[in-house]
Amino acid sequence: MSKDKPARRPKAEPPKGFRDYFGAEVTERKAMLDQIAGVYHAYGFDPLETSAVETVEALGKFLPDVDRPNEGVFGWQDEDDQWLALRYDLTAPLARVAAQFRNDLPSPYRRYAMGPVWRNEKPGPGRFRQFYQCDADTVGSPTVAADAEICAMLSDALEVVGIPRGDYIVRVNNRKVLNGVMEVAGVLDPSDPTRFEAERGIVLRAIDKIDRLGEAGVRALLGAGRKDESGDFTRGAGLSDEQAEVVMAFMAAKRDTGAATAARLRDLVGGSVIGLEGVGELETMADLLDAQGYGADRIVIDPGVVRGLGYYTGPVFEAELTFEILDEKGRKRQFGSVSGGGRYDDLVKRFTGQAVPATGVSIGVDRLLAALRAKGRMGQAAQGPVVVTVMDRDRMADYMAMVGELRRAGIRAEMYLGNPKNFGNQLKYADKRESPVAVIQGGDEAAKGTVVLKDLILGAKIAQSASLEEWKDRPAQVEVACSDLVSAVRRMLDQ
Repeated sequence: MSKDKPARRPKAEPPKGFRDYFGAEVTERKAMLDQIAGVYHAYGFDPLETSAVETVEALGKFLPDVDRPNEGVFGWQDEDDQWLALRYDLTAPLARVAAQFRNDLPSPYRRYAMGPVWRNEKPGPGRFRQFYQCDADTVGSPTVAADAEICAMLSDALEVVGIPRGDYIVRVNNRKVLNGVMEVAGVLDPSDPTRFEAERGIVLRAIDKIDRLGEAGVRALLGAGRKDESGDFTRGAGLSDEQAEVVMAFMAAKRDTGAATAARLRDLVGGSVIGLEGVGELETMADLLDAQGYGADRIVIDPGVVRGLGYYTGPVFEAELTFEILDEKGRKRQFGSVSGGGRYDDLVKRFTGQAVPATGVSIGVDRLLAALRAKGRMGQAAQGPVVVTVMDRDRMADYMAMVGELRRAGIRAEMYLGNPKNFGNQLKYADKRESPVAVIQGGDEAAKGTVVLKDLILGAKIAQSASLEEWKDRPAQVEVACSDLVSAVRRMLDQ
């Protein structure tokens, strides 16, 4: 007689590409997002929360670097045969909201949103399928003053969370300038935008890879094509050497000042109407930012910003952290980009059929948190709650009353809820909670109307290296009257 096999226990681990976040990490993220929200609020932006689930139709084909409308998303079909998906960013839901409530929302509509997004992509080191984004967008304003405002707000947000001036730069480019360059290079026909569409796509993807492939690799992709180290061949755009040189000159057009950079770009776009319009927008943004005190130490015009140019329709910007860190192999490298955005005037049009201008920025929350830790602005041990220990099971109500008194005074506190039989385990628990103070009251103290306060931080220090003088000046354990519990604990926390 065969016996049934025991049920297989599930593995106690998250799915591949996902992770758990514990106390300090969650607290740090919330604190940072609250600081950023304060900046956005000061600029007049309102918060918006949208559903984590959208219809695949509403999400549309705006996920960068994928070929199918629903590629890269976690999707499923509901009971009505409608395809749904977890949102892959916070911009596509905004476009749906802007269209759905267009008669109720003010125009322009300024909103910010913070929350998790999901990408059904291959995970890797530091690359997860769920991560946080922090967005701010203005919908309904065609003027580049809105783009300049977003750049200024991004600069302020970086500084308020602890990235000092000099450790970051916001770089600004414009898709229209690139279109002008491609017109001069012969891969854009203003009278027939669909002509050379395949070639333009290859050009955009090529210049987007300049950091990884270098100048030689991009030139190869602009020309006949490129064979990588494995022998795989990628077909190029088929540009002549002269055409490719125009595109390469665009990426190298940055000069010492914004005015000089704009002048060089004017030369490159020649008589292209769209190109000259883009240069003019960059010059206007530079003037508006300069008038507010955002000089080249914070925001610069830089044609080297090429990420997302296939997505955006006008100005595009990127915040880059300029300080060095050590990578996993101990090599020095710049931290790199933590934010990107730009103007996307075609997104809401999918729903309304009418052109609706929009611009916005997204901050990579996890990368920014990593940057703050690298700068020593985060990652310090978070202080735990004051722990009220339990010496007598029959006096639980008294201990709970102490906890309530501390909490009403604004002091984070908890009562030990484990087995109180071994008092040493209670103090071990308090240490694991990184508690600064333990409150102790046995029968003798209760009879006298006192409590003992044990300074766990100083106690740990004394156990390691504190001198006798330090201990005498601030003893690790004191006995105070119950009526002085709150003030005594507060004094101990403030020392």
